[in-house]
Amino acid sequence: MKYEIGDFLETADRDTLCTIARARELTRDYYLCDYDDTTRRHEILTELLGGIGKNVAIDTPFHCDLGKNIFWGDDVIINMNCTFVDNKPIRIGNQVLIASNVQIYTSAHPVLPQERLVADWEEKGTTFFRTFARPVEIGDHVWIGGGCIILAGVTIGENSVIGAGSVVTRSIPANCVAVGNPCRVIRCFEDEIYGA
Repeated sequence: MKYEIGDFLETADRDTLCTIARARELTRDYYLCDYDDTTRRHEILTELLGGIGKNVAIDTPFHCDLGKNIFWGDDVIINMNCTFVDNKPIRIGNQVLIASNVQIYTSAHPVLPQERLVADWEEKGTTFFRTFARPVEIGDHVWIGGGCIILAGVTIGENSVIGAGSVVTRSIPANCVAVGNPCRVIRCFEDEIYGA
């Protein structure tokens, strides 16, 4: 895989660690908040997230790394026990369904050890490994099935369905059903929607 210099980030600098710590506090508060206290739950999400639309339901527990890089559209449902590692933006469109135990990762590490490991990390005051990150985008009207894993740099086109348990390593086009590990398109339904 080819990397751009802007793909790499430092995950243990003071500002990042402070943001992560605050995100952990907010997700804990959200988890402990009374389910019927919609005002307080919305306040927590507004502080935690980069942007939140209307009629968004996020079940608990919900886990994220920074929070501030997550942007939700309108009419979104996130079921329980989802994890979003948002070192780069995660953008979720309108009328999206995300089932339980879905994991979205914007970051990963290079495969080759010479690219992944930093020899003089102590002198540089960094972590001993390199992390790269790329944004994830989920289009309008998408349904992500339970237990899916979506990896860095993936875009899922509008109206598409990702089958339960899939590992999405590459972008998926609009108007299709995709399943498996690695996730592959098994059906396209654009004609059924638009009546060609």
